[in-house]
Amino acid sequence: MAAAIGVRADQTPEDLRRFARRCGDPDQVRRLLAIALILDGGSRSEAAKLAGVTLQIVRDWVLRFNAEGPEGLATRKAPGRASILNDEQRARLIEVVEAGPIPAAHGVVRWRLADLAQWVWDEFSVSVTRHTLGRELRAMGYRKLSARPRHRGQKDDDIAIFKKASPPVWRKSAKASPKERP
Repeated sequence: MAAAIGVRADQTPEDLRRFARRCGDPDQVRRLLAIALILDGGSRSEAAKLAGVTLQIVRDWVLRFNAEGPEGLATRKAPGRASILNDEQRARLIEVVEAGPIPAAHGVVRWRLADLAQWVWDEFSVSVTRHTLGRELRAMGYRKLSARPRHRGQKDDDIAIFKKASPPVWRKSAKASPKERP
C-alpha cells in the first residue's frame, strides 16, 4: 500500500473547526471536519466514515486542501460540457447573423436555426443541432423576435373605435356611485 499524502500543517484542527462553524456550506463543513480529524491524528478511514465517503474522496479532499487551503474545500459548480463553437467561430456567426442572409447565396430570406446550423456545417464542418445553436445564440445575447400576429380581417378603424368606446372600469364606477360629503 502506498504512503498517505501528507496534510499541510499551516492550520490547526481548531482553526478548521472554527472556520467550519462560520461556514454556510454544509458540504464544506463536512470536508473541513474530516481534515481536522486527520490533523488530530485520526486515520483516513475514520475521516471517511465520519464524512460518509470513500477513502479516494478523502484523498481528493486532502489534495484540494493542500493546494488551496480551507477555501479549496468549498462546493464548486461543475464546469459542464465544453462549447462546440470556439471564439473565432462564434465571432463569424455573429457577423453572419447581423448581416442577414443573402437570398442568392444562402437560399433563404431570413435566418432560422435550421438554416444557421446548415451554414455552420458548410462553413466550419461542425455538426450542431438547432437546439444547441439556439442555446449558443441565446448565450451571446440574441433572442428570437417575430411580429405580433394580426388577424387577416382586422381593421385599424375598429381598434380605434373599440378604444374610444370602452372607458376604464374605474371611470365607470366613479360615475355610478356618488361620493358622500360630510
